[in-house]
Amino acid sequence: MAVNHYENFPVASVLVPGHIRRAVVDIYRFARNADDIADEGDALAQARLDGLQAYRHALDHLAGQTPDPITAQLAEVFEPLGESIAKHRLSLQPFYDLLSAFSQDVVITRYDDDAQLFDYCRRSANPVGHLMLQLYDAATPLNLTQADAICTGLQLTNFWQDIAIDWAKNRVYLPQARLTQFGVSEQHIAHGRVDERWQALMRHQVGQARALLLSGYSLPGRLPMRLALELRMVIEGGLRILERLDDLNYDMFNHRPTLKPRDWFVVLGRAIMRRSAPKPSGHA
Repeated sequence: MAVNHYENFPVASVLVPGHIRRAVVDIYRFARNADDIADEGDALAQARLDGLQAYRHALDHLAGQTPDPITAQLAEVFEPLGESIAKHRLSLQPFYDLLSAFSQDVVITRYDDDAQLFDYCRRSANPVGHLMLQLYDAATPLNLTQADAICTGLQLTNFWQDIAIDWAKNRVYLPQARLTQFGVSEQHIAHGRVDERWQALMRHQVGQARALLLSGYSLPGRLPMRLALELRMVIEGGLRILERLDDLNYDMFNHRPTLKPRDWFVVLGRAIMRRSAPKPSGHA
């Protein structure tokens, strides 16, 4: 249910029921293409923002807010998306929120504190959880709250996994206030410095992401069986990445933590066997 880089997006999964599979693919295509406008290639910032604005205009057309037709260039994305939105009565706000986050990525590269970072996650990750729950007719207030925790936790996990990759793009998602709190500077990232201060900082950040994932662990128990298994695997995958970060002593500069075939067997086994959140510790 995370958006960033879509490692966990359940597109084409055998667990997605046939009656919503097309809608999942349509949502994925929209999110993936919009994120690529913001993040891929060598276009200048204004060109990226203009491309995302064109996506907003197309959403406005689907919402009936403008008579301007969808351009032929965007029809491949928005015509099937519009059909899925109408068929499943999906809210348009999550799509606008995603575009807001993608636009923010073009112009904002630093975050002062958790409040700013979590607001970004609210728009970059949480909308996908909302849309999936809407597709399953399970968008209750409690389910949405726990989905938000899971999606934000997955987004943070992805950030900490990709600190070195984001640095190459001049992006630092670690809150500046947290760097100051632990006596860490951006030079730690620039030089891949893994000292006690860096490890203390990342131990805190990994713990925060883990707590969010665990706080939503009861959500699958209230969902249809196939979605429940899908979601448990997503959560367990995030927890496993956090374990890898712990094992590496937070040296993601020389060893980007990824899940190997053995890890996926562990993830699947935990997703099948666990029915309640494990106790938060160094390893979930």
